[in-house]
Amino acid sequence: MLTEIGRGRLTVNLGAIIANWRLLGAMHPGQTAAAVMKADAYGLGAAAIGPALRDAGCRHFFVAHRQEGVALRQAIGPGPMIAVLNGFAPDDSDLVPVLNSLPDVNAWSGMGREAILHLDTGMARLGLDAAEQMILAGAPSLRQGIVLRFVMTHLCCADEPAHPLNEAQQERFAAACAPYPDVPRSLANSSGLFLGAGYATALARPGAALYGLNPTPGQPNPMQPVVTLEAPILQIRQVRTGESVGYGAAWTATRPSCIATVAAGYADGYLRALSGRGWAILAGRRVPLVGRVSMDLLTFDATDGPEPAPGEMITLMGKGVAPDDLGHVAGTIGYEMLTSLGARYDRAWVA
Repeated sequence: MLTEIGRGRLTVNLGAIIANWRLLGAMHPGQTAAAVMKADAYGLGAAAIGPALRDAGCRHFFVAHRQEGVALRQAIGPGPMIAVLNGFAPDDSDLVPVLNSLPDVNAWSGMGREAILHLDTGMARLGLDAAEQMILAGAPSLRQGIVLRFVMTHLCCADEPAHPLNEAQQERFAAACAPYPDVPRSLANSSGLFLGAGYATALARPGAALYGLNPTPGQPNPMQPVVTLEAPILQIRQVRTGESVGYGAAWTATRPSCIATVAAGYADGYLRALSGRGWAILAGRRVPLVGRVSMDLLTFDATDGPEPAPGEMITLMGKGVAPDDLGHVAGTIGYEMLTSLGARYDRAWVA
């Protein structure tokens, strides 16, 4: 009789997320930390994370799309602000739009509703550009009837502390906010919080750091780890010297080798770019990924240690194998490692 070994398991530590949020919120006096919940809380489950942060005292949330805001409101209930960064139709009375252009301002004018005004200071992506900022500053009537909760901008290079654009954006933002002296400001993202007291405002908007990603690249990670990703070993194969493993015969054994085939692949968000570069943790030791990442399977060289057994779990992401580190060797960032995680893992949220 065949026995099903099972699927991979993704465990999200809610206590670590709350601890990270509290740490970030306490970094500068007078500053409150929001929680950025884009892309289903960076792929980790907004429906579980949102209520945990709400219960911990978080009262400001940011999402990218209207649909994300609607789902988050259902999860956390009434009360806390949910701001939609990409804008939305004006019939959602319990969501707060981020106004990114003069047409956005015009659409919201006269409604007597809350909004956040986004001023672009160098990202050249969303937000009122310099010309629109001058028009709005010179014609206050254009925003008549808009209840501004915050004025915000977004830092381009906060993860590079020495980059000159950080200081330039800080100065531009201070000047652009002059027409709105009574409106609270929001400047720092996760990395921006670590640029110093000059970047502190009423509301910080951390995202990646909440979920354990390092906001200070090149320095020790000040955040608690949040994610543990494990997958079961399906089969153990003894490979002779000179035999290859996987598609394209991309890896050839240079010695008799013990290969563990694991139930995960690029369909589960384990990037194909990790082929021949990744590693995992098996029984407390590091084992290299050999051969190509395929859709549903990974192969690791488990030769240097006790032979594992089918059904044993191997850690693909967690202690000893951080998302940031995997992102680096894959030529990307930890953000993509988290947001790519697929739907086939059994998920658990632990306190």
